[in-house]
Amino acid sequence: MIRTGRKARVSRLAVPLVLVPALALLAAGCGSDDDTATAAPSASATASAEPHKITVLAAASLTETFTTLGKQFEAAHPGTTVTFSFAASSALAQQINSGAPADVFASASAKNMTEVVDAGNATGPTTFATNSLEIAVPADNPAKIDEIGDLDEAGVKVALCEAQVPCGVAATTVLDKAGEKVTPVTYGADVKAVLTSVSLGEVDAGLVYRTDVASADPKKVIGVEIPADVNAKTSYPIVALKESKDAETAKAFVDYVLSADGTKVLTEAGFGPAK
Repeated sequence: MIRTGRKARVSRLAVPLVLVPALALLAAGCGSDDDTATAAPSASATASAEPHKITVLAAASLTETFTTLGKQFEAAHPGTTVTFSFAASSALAQQINSGAPADVFASASAKNMTEVVDAGNATGPTTFATNSLEIAVPADNPAKIDEIGDLDEAGVKVALCEAQVPCGVAATTVLDKAGEKVTPVTYGADVKAVLTSVSLGEVDAGLVYRTDVASADPKKVIGVEIPADVNAKTSYPIVALKESKDAETAKAFVDYVLSADGTKVLTEAGFGPAK
């Protein structure tokens, strides 16, 4: 046994000289083994984490909330990148059914989601939020819009979403319930286009989702409530698409939207509960 400290030095003096080279070789051999063991990297250390990338097609009204959820999801899943494409749900459904590559679809309309499911591109969507409409007007409200009945006044310029877009369908329902005959001066491709027309002062009012008014700059846009008895509610379903190139990550993102963290972000933005 080789001892440490002062006694060890005495012991080495007593070792016959013929044994010194052998001991030196033995020590060198042991040191070589130790060095090799220390330097050899483990398999887990050398294996690089495979990056994950998914594309999410989502309704335009989800722009702010899903951008936030995407960043949170990426932070919770290092190495994952979430790319979004926001547009009218009707347009996104058509893109998916035409073969556009995507991993997740979040719609502002159960009807558009059904189109994707019926085409065989998804199964088992889950509703994660609801929304309703509000009248958006410029901050100075030049036309003095105070209620839904003011929209059909002479000279009032109104913007609506295109008829096939979910917010356009909802707007038609609201106007029919209220008994208002409104001829819009412009149609928006999606709800954000209508909101932009209002914020730029191009129109006196626009029918958009209440969450879009909430996300707008209050110095440019304010909201006028629509009574519940004439308002329209829309549901938001989400699903991982069958042709996803990364089904596991796509499902994980859907689960995150449905989680308590996802619900918290949506609720704070003004979305209603799924039921």
